[in-house]
Amino acid sequence: MKRIDKAERIAVMLEELYPETPVPLDHENAFQLLVAVLMSAQTTDLKVNEVTPALFAKAPTAKEMAKLPVEVILEDIRQVGLAPTKAKNIRRLSEILIEKYDGEVPASFEALEDLPGVGHKTASVVMAQSFGIPAFPVDTHIHRLAARWGLSNGKNVEKTEKDLKAIFPKELWNKLHLQIIFFGREYCPARNHDLTQCPICSWAATKKRINEEMKR
Repeated sequence: MKRIDKAERIAVMLEELYPETPVPLDHENAFQLLVAVLMSAQTTDLKVNEVTPALFAKAPTAKEMAKLPVEVILEDIRQVGLAPTKAKNIRRLSEILIEKYDGEVPASFEALEDLPGVGHKTASVVMAQSFGIPAFPVDTHIHRLAARWGLSNGKNVEKTEKDLKAIFPKELWNKLHLQIIFFGREYCPARNHDLTQCPICSWAATKKRINEEMKR
């Protein structure tokens, strides 16, 4: 089956399974989403959602966050991975947002990726979910599923993102990246996964891929 045909069938299945795609990270504005996504690196969404309420109660916007000492931010987010670095980045990016953008989050990939601690994936999530601008954020989970399903042979997330954008309609990107994440969590885990029993892997994965994962 050609990649484009697989993509069409997968998109239909995911829409049936997940017609609604709430953003997994709790937030009330673009700034809070930016901070939450930054914190989610090497940390589960569940853990991020546990620590952000206390932080956002103190500082719901960049203007309040920039006033908090790094030590106070760190105390609230200590449970997330790489907390000391993230605390410094959150404080500094808040200052930059005030200096350059009057405290608002810019709707620009370039501007977002210039902020401390903000990479392309984080910028893509904010652009897609806060501003509705088509983006296809690819994390390690989407990267893994795209490989399993034969949609990409990319060695890195950048190549996988390019491949997925080429085979899925642009108007589906923002919703689809969440649908793939939801599917991965429910049906397609990283470890101890029997591809022959998976609703998508069972027909989308190659026999070679199925055999390789059975040996792990």
